Parts: sequence; structure tokens; C-alpha cells
Amino acid sequence: MARKTKKRGNFEKVYQLKISLKGIRPPIWRRVLVPENITLSDLHEVIQWTMGWYDEHLYQFEIYGHYYGEFKDYDVTDATKIRLNEVVGQEKERFSYEYDFGDSWEHKILVEKILPRAPEEQYPRCIGGKRACPPEDVGGVWGYVEFLEAIRDPEHPEHEDMLEWIGEEFDPEEFDVEEADQSLSDLRERYG
Repeated sequence: MARKTKKRGNFEKVYQLKISLKGIRPPIWRRVLVPENITLSDLHEVIQWTMGWYDEHLYQFEIYGHYYGEFKDYDVTDATKIRLNEVVGQEKERFSYEYDFGDSWEHKILVEKILPRAPEEQYPRCIGGKRACPPEDVGGVWGYVEFLEAIRDPEHPEHEDMLEWIGEEFDPEEFDVEEADQSLSDLRERYG
């Protein structure tokens, strides 16, 4: 996922974003600090790493009726060429991010705050969150609900298959903010 690019450390403001996975209760969310000039493709990476996805599928952002992503389509603008502050510039603005068009993981993104850059900090950062992200390819919201039912109930007909598929224990309540923040270290090198 990481690409070699020149540093993009010339920015004055930092956006505090809350990224929430739609359709799941209790909520799964992450709070991140990103440079105002982060590209939408790099913001995609921030979401991937902090949520726990593996960047195995296509994605798109929808911002005020315009679509930004990695695939070539007449309705989709290249996310590598657009910076966040070019399309979103105020607190309380909302936009969406969809990952894996088969499972259709929809995320709501809220610009909670726009802050001055702290000179001693490196960005992006993950500063909060709740609950584990659903496993990749679990089948969307409904598949995730069924997956949780199966792994919680040893009598469920798919219990053993799901445990074997996940390959380890899965705790839907687990989230480690330090681990999520550390996952962004390669991106921090780009922005300084």
C-alpha cells in the first residue's frame, strides 16, 4: 500500500476526523488527526490502517455529490490528485467513504475540528476509537452479524468453520489506539 513520494510537510492546519462505520451497533469508529493537505488516496490509507482493513478492494469517497477513487471511470476523479482541503474546508462538514463494493462498507466522516498544526507532532495520528473492525470479506453488515452469532455460540452450525476461517480469536470489543496509531508511521514520513 505504501508508495514512495516526496514529502508533503508544508501545511498549517490539521483536521480532526471521526470515521464511523455505518449500520453497526454498538458503533465502530476511529478519531484521527490528518494534515489539511492530505490526498484523498492517503486518507484512504489512514482509514484502512486504523480500521484494520487490508486494502484488498476498491474504494471511493463521496463529497458533495462528487466521487473520488482509484478506478478509472468518467464519474470518478483520481483520489491521488485531490487534497482534503480542496474539497472540505470547514468544521462539521460530513462526507462518506465506501470500501469493498461487494460488502459495501460505508463510513461516515465528520470534520470535528480544524486545529493549528502542533510543530512538535507528526501527522497523521490516530487518537481514539472503539471496537474492532469487521474481518475482511465477512459479507458486509449482515455477514458480520451472522459471523458474530456463529463465533459466540459453540452450538451454532457454522461455529467451527468461522473460527477456522478467522484463524484466531476475534474480540469485537477490542481496539488498541497505540497499535492503530503506530500503523500510520509510514504515512507520517510523507507529511513530516
